[in-house]
Amino acid sequence: MTAREQLIRARMGMLALAEQLQNISAACKRAGISRSHFYEIKAAFEKYGSDGLAPRERRRPRMPNETPPELVEKILEMRGVWVRHGLTLKFQRLLWLEQRTSAHGGILTEAHLRLLRQHRGRLTDPAQHIEAPRPGYLLCQDTYFVGTIKGVGKIYLQSVIDANCSLGFGKLYLSKVPMTAVDVLNDRVLPFYEEHNLAIEHLLTDNGRETCGKPLSHPYELYLAIQQIEHRRTQIGSPETNGFCERFHRTVKEEFFSVAFRRTLFESVDQLQRDLDAYLEFYNRERSHQGYRTKGRTPYQSFLDGIAAMRSETEVNPEAA
Repeated sequence: MTAREQLIRARMGMLALAEQLQNISAACKRAGISRSHFYEIKAAFEKYGSDGLAPRERRRPRMPNETPPELVEKILEMRGVWVRHGLTLKFQRLLWLEQRTSAHGGILTEAHLRLLRQHRGRLTDPAQHIEAPRPGYLLCQDTYFVGTIKGVGKIYLQSVIDANCSLGFGKLYLSKVPMTAVDVLNDRVLPFYEEHNLAIEHLLTDNGRETCGKPLSHPYELYLAIQQIEHRRTQIGSPETNGFCERFHRTVKEEFFSVAFRRTLFESVDQLQRDLDAYLEFYNRERSHQGYRTKGRTPYQSFLDGIAAMRSETEVNPEAA
């Protein structure tokens, strides 16, 4: 029995009960409906018979701003064309527009170019477009807001990643002033590369205040100039160009911070830093990475392999040194 038939039978039974009891109020009480609803059902039965007891199909009102049916039909036809030509995704249509403009002439608006940059950053791996042929050639640096510790304050992570081997460094601070960006380099990064007799050639950052400013007065700019490190900046409005740091932040958040804050009630930034140092030791020397650069090796092993490859190339070709 369908739901429609069940409802008709129930309403017929209610009408019969009211006739048997000769008491509409008692029948309504047993059925759990109001007297006014009973009279609506009774009137429908008297006018249309049992078919009048079936639920009515409510017509959806047409809104003033509703798309006209003929336009809806055209849109559906257009969607079929998109499917046949592989243009169902916005990014696919943007690429088609870019190719057509290149082939037949025309101008892409700034809005089109901005959308292309955004979608390229989402659908491709931005790290693959960064040139980093050897360890130390390009390091990426960024600031990440960790969260707030009660009684301590806001916590920020200064992170630095070697784009060649994914080797990661990190230090926590209570602010994100320029000197914090300098300190992590001076305290953690440069000593490590000096220990391995390797120079840092380029540093990539976004355009934030802690890393960008007047070359002759900004602490970070001055520090890089003294260390003879070339400062590179990401494209404005395109944070995906610093994809190494973004991916590192996501990994550290999921594997360390989310777990650490559930297990431990930290009372100082130093306490959190000690646990972070232990995690980074695991991240760099024990955790295998499956990226196309590391290929299942740990970042530190990739770092050492890169140095070995550089030395081998120098022995074969001394002019490359």
